[in-house]
Amino acid sequence: MNSSHFCRLCTPWETQSLLSDKSIQLLDVREPVEYAEENIAGSKLIPLGELEKRCGELDRSRPVIIHCRGGVRGGKAGEKLLAAGFTDVRNLAGGLLAWKQAGLPVVTPPRQVLPLMRQVQITIGAGVLTGSILAWTVHPAFVGIPAFFGAGLMFAGLSGWCGLALLLAKMPWNKSLVTNSSCST
Repeated sequence: MNSSHFCRLCTPWETQSLLSDKSIQLLDVREPVEYAEENIAGSKLIPLGELEKRCGELDRSRPVIIHCRGGVRGGKAGEKLLAAGFTDVRNLAGGLLAWKQAGLPVVTPPRQVLPLMRQVQITIGAGVLTGSILAWTVHPAFVGIPAFFGAGLMFAGLSGWCGLALLLAKMPWNKSLVTNSSCST
């Protein structure tokens, strides 16, 4: 991939300053349940997995600043938009985590369900505990269950991609949080 397919990084403070220009489009590429937990006011939600089919909802002639939770999905989204013909694409360095660490405001609606990361932690904890108990009391082969969850955690930590989080985000109790994933606040 040539260097024209890499978007520029901008700090949280640069992003906030640029947002005062109403021509800037702020794009959130997280999952709807993550967006419902907290978001940056004025951001448009288009999850990374839907970006290629929905990039027509963005104006190619206007600058786009992308953000996700920590920056990885934002970088991938930037590459997709540049490949689709967008010319001014930037990625919020460090994502929403860096934005909050800089003390910048987020919209946090009242919680309706547990945050997605807590759902992931509960699911993994239940799997590890169940597998361990079964391996201890029923058959040693059940040790594969906690090993599976451990491997999944390592992969998620190394790659920045968590399949379990994506799966949980699609569960009915999480889908009801955001009925229109193209909404802006």
